[in-house]
Amino acid sequence: MSYGTPQDHSPGQSGVTHPEVGVSEVRSAIELDDDARRLAELGYKQELHRRLSGFSNFAISFSIISILAGAITSYGIAMVSGGPIAISIGWPLVGVFVLLVGMGMAEICSAYPTAGGLYFWAARLARKNKRQWAWFTGWYNFLGEFAVTAAIDYGCATTWLAFFNLTTGLEVTQTRTYITFLIILTLHGLLNTFGVDLVRLLLNVSAWWHVFGAAIIAAVLAFVPKHHQSLSWTFTAFKNYSGWGVPIYVFLIGLLMAQYTYTGFDASAHVSEETRNAARAAAKGIIHSIWVSILGGWVLLVATTAAIQNYEAEMKTATGLPPAQIYIDAVGQNTGVFLLFIAAMAQFFCGMASVTANSRMAFAFSRDNALPFSRVWSKVNPRTGTPTNSIWLCWACSAILAAPALFSTTAYLACTSIAVIGLYIGYVTPVLLRRLNPNFEPGPWNLGRWSPLVGWLAVIWVAFIIILFMLPPTKPITVNSFNYAPIAVAIVALFSWVTWRLKGRHYFMRGRSEHLTKSEEEILGEEA
Repeated sequence: MSYGTPQDHSPGQSGVTHPEVGVSEVRSAIELDDDARRLAELGYKQELHRRLSGFSNFAISFSIISILAGAITSYGIAMVSGGPIAISIGWPLVGVFVLLVGMGMAEICSAYPTAGGLYFWAARLARKNKRQWAWFTGWYNFLGEFAVTAAIDYGCATTWLAFFNLTTGLEVTQTRTYITFLIILTLHGLLNTFGVDLVRLLLNVSAWWHVFGAAIIAAVLAFVPKHHQSLSWTFTAFKNYSGWGVPIYVFLIGLLMAQYTYTGFDASAHVSEETRNAARAAAKGIIHSIWVSILGGWVLLVATTAAIQNYEAEMKTATGLPPAQIYIDAVGQNTGVFLLFIAAMAQFFCGMASVTANSRMAFAFSRDNALPFSRVWSKVNPRTGTPTNSIWLCWACSAILAAPALFSTTAYLACTSIAVIGLYIGYVTPVLLRRLNPNFEPGPWNLGRWSPLVGWLAVIWVAFIIILFMLPPTKPITVNSFNYAPIAVAIVALFSWVTWRLKGRHYFMRGRSEHLTKSEEEILGEEA
């Protein structure tokens, strides 16, 4: 099996294409546009419908990052560890390094715009043990994807129940939260199954909802409250309720709020086979979703932090969402609930986009025989041009992962800790392999001479946060405060190795040619 660059072959060289990419598919690729032709060169036939514009591609990643989801539901993490300085300074600090990671990924995405994304990139870029690198990367990406979907929709359920608690007095319980989570997750599954055109429309609506929603919340918090914290307090005040006595360590732990929010931008790669002019649009979708989130999220978080009226009370609010209590204390019950509604709707859009991206990654991974019953999950609905079965696989995985929350919120958080660390392992692996591969041929969007600096800084940052977020966040360390992230990462590594030995090495990406070894004209000429 060859995974070299397209320039490695020459006319007349013999070779075998992927079994599913034959003469008829080559003819179709030539008759279609450059996107389908490039996909055929990478060894895949065009099955998904290319309906997404560049803006829609950006919208899906921007919606999954969701400054009105992660930054709201995890705001309390930074309040406990670092306080205002971890929020107002931590957000742009983390954002700059995440942008470097995204730029490194975007350069690779431009060269290889496929739904498989990270694991396919790893296979193309690794100089040895290509399929093993792809298998390892793919499983971290796959498990991280549905962990993020579970976290997003469970957080969405928490926000909606807080909204109903404030408007109707409905008591918030673990059972009601999980049932609400299942309802939301099911709606997202149904939308992605039957409302394909509606989902595309809602993705565009979601992008504007996040932009204008964050702007409305920031404007209301800037002009309505009678009291604001000073700029000095908003940007430099340090709060420590973690139990640890080392300020710099506490501040760094508080960065988890920002790092958790900046996830999911790999979605632009996973929907690249549905995006027009994917080699450019998907790469730009990754970059634009990050920098717009940096700016929009910073305005939102600074406004929220400056509007704090009673730090300790709002941190320990009964609603479970400190920002909800901050809104109400700052602008009153009715206006505060309205601001919470804006965030709740944004979180619904965020979860919908996450199911879309998650199902595409599952489809691609199954297409390369990675998952049990791959033939089932890799089927594409001929009417909608979407992987319907993979959508419901993601529904089932997310529902199961969140099930421990019925009994213990801590158990649920332990399960989803893989979302941040697991995804970023998947993000940085192809970036590292690209730096170690001198034969990489850039696509139309590339970093030029800045590529080495950006790539190595991205690798160093991810290595740093992987170590950081495996450390204990609070003290004393108890069953409820223990950081299960190292165990989660180890389990995935062990699972990947065992499944590779049992199945992966026999079936995964077998026969997957990295490009057509004969030119399209030659193959068509032979057919004639």
